[in-house]
Amino acid sequence: MKLYIKYMVSNRCKTLVQEELISLGLQSEYVVVDLGMVEIHKDITDIQLEQLNENLSKVGLVLLDDSKSKLVDKIKALITDMIHSSEEQPKVNYSVYISEKLGYNYNYLANLFSEVKGITIQQFIIIHKIEKAKELLFYDELNLTEIAHRLHYSSVAHLSSQFKKVTGLSPSFYKQIKDKREGVLENL
Repeated sequence: MKLYIKYMVSNRCKTLVQEELISLGLQSEYVVVDLGMVEIHKDITDIQLEQLNENLSKVGLVLLDDSKSKLVDKIKALITDMIHSSEEQPKVNYSVYISEKLGYNYNYLANLFSEVKGITIQQFIIIHKIEKAKELLFYDELNLTEIAHRLHYSSVAHLSSQFKKVTGLSPSFYKQIKDKREGVLENL
């Protein structure tokens, strides 16, 4: 069972949620406490859920209803599939694509996603695009120009800039590190 928590955007919030789960006797049952989300192995009782919601609201956090949490999951799955699984990226803006696929106004989706995850949809897309670029660089499937084109970057410089912001490394340096690692492993 996944619970989504609005305004849970810091490590302090994560700690507060963990403490609440412990106070309700759920400490051994929760698997992941992440920003905006708690994943619990099994369903919790309505009384526990109500108590959790009440206690979280006292510290400024809001437990989202199930339909909103499912919508956030759909947004994440759509973006992940769009970037990692399909060969061709959408020909329209991501905002239009996401809005059309899910049948909701993009501003509503963007606000909901930001409140729950603590990052924007655009930031989430960038993170996944950089992960895909790292994968393509690692397996030497495409050169940097081809990767930039495949991931719909306007230029190699734009890809390189975002890559460095996310990873702290340039794509070329990342590739060099990978090549050096392979060389060391081959010499063992």
